[in-house]
Amino acid sequence: MTHGISRRARVLAGGLTAGVLVSGVAAATPAAAATPTVSCTSAKAALAAKLKKDITAALAHRTGTVAVGLYDRTTNTTCTLRASSAYDSASVVKVTVLATLLWDAKKHNRYLTSTEASLAKAMITKSDNTATSKLWKQLGLTKIKGFLSAAKMTQTKPGANGYWGLTQITVTDEQKLLKLITAKNTVLSDNARAYIQKLMGQVISSQRWGTPYGAPSSVSVHVKNGWLQRSTHGWRVHSVGTFKGGGHDYTITVLTHGNSTMSYGITTIQGVAKVIHKDLMASGS
Repeated sequence: MTHGISRRARVLAGGLTAGVLVSGVAAATPAAAATPTVSCTSAKAALAAKLKKDITAALAHRTGTVAVGLYDRTTNTTCTLRASSAYDSASVVKVTVLATLLWDAKKHNRYLTSTEASLAKAMITKSDNTATSKLWKQLGLTKIKGFLSAAKMTQTKPGANGYWGLTQITVTDEQKLLKLITAKNTVLSDNARAYIQKLMGQVISSQRWGTPYGAPSSVSVHVKNGWLQRSTHGWRVHSVGTFKGGGHDYTITVLTHGNSTMSYGITTIQGVAKVIHKDLMASGS
């Protein structure tokens, strides 16, 4: 078996053991079988079916690799695609950095300093990298890993050597984080949750693309986006958002790589977001 085939077989096999790989069973699997499909569940069966159909259609002619997460508390609706696939975080990790800062401050029974508050604001509202690097360094990997553990974000791997933008993230963990931000829990205080949402609601207009696309004006929008070009997998373009209004309370994560340009990735994300907002609003509460 050549190296190329064994690699393909490994990819196709997903979770199969090495023994099965060697026997060639996995290599014989048609490539189509390895393509994941959108999965949706809901208290409203018709809504789940509509979302599955529309998200699938939105992605039908898009290149790149896309992972999607939707959770709507009101209708107990969840949609996922490639929920456990790892992506370089780019600036989406900044929400985790802020959550860690607030979680740690609460543990030490203190408020943020004025410096921390100004760094946090720049980091979220303008996606300021220098501010992020300062907070990442101040917190250190021990605290960041401590927060991830408390948040049960077991699939998230912090970037090494200060490269926070290369943190490995998944839809599953980003959706866990957004759930913590949007409902009462023991990890983040109510004040911390309000603070994160406030800053995500103040993101500058040029960075408000992505998951908010197509949200009606009656819905409150909180967003954080990320974008990063690397020599492999082209552009990573991601968007996470929390939304409330129109009888719904929902979170959306869309992670993408393999985009030829940043704007191509944005268009892919917005195609998915548009149908999600539309279908939820059309479903009633």
